[in-house]
Amino acid sequence: MKKINCSTSNCEHNLRGKCLAGVISVSDSAKCISRIKREGGALAQNFADVEAGNDIYANDLESLVQCSAECAFNNHGLCANEQIDVRDTAFSTKCRTFVKK
Repeated sequence: MKKINCSTSNCEHNLRGKCLAGVISVSDSAKCISRIKREGGALAQNFADVEAGNDIYANDLESLVQCSAECAFNNHGLCANEQIDVRDTAFSTKCRTFVKK
């Protein structure tokens, strides 16, 4: 996968909206189960985002997205979409690109 846009407010893998995890897993309910809460919470997330340089956007990182959701983009357990959006909901972090079959 070429691009994972992540707007979660508290994840170790998120840096300035870019997911740095090499492999992420999405559950059957489209929940991102690879999310790891950042020590220090949302405030630490803000500091990490401010400290990160613009060179984070220089190269697209390839990521593998394992998915067990019944989604139009699920191709034998892997996401076949070129780009996904991951966002916080009221109780979890979910793939917002999820499309029912």
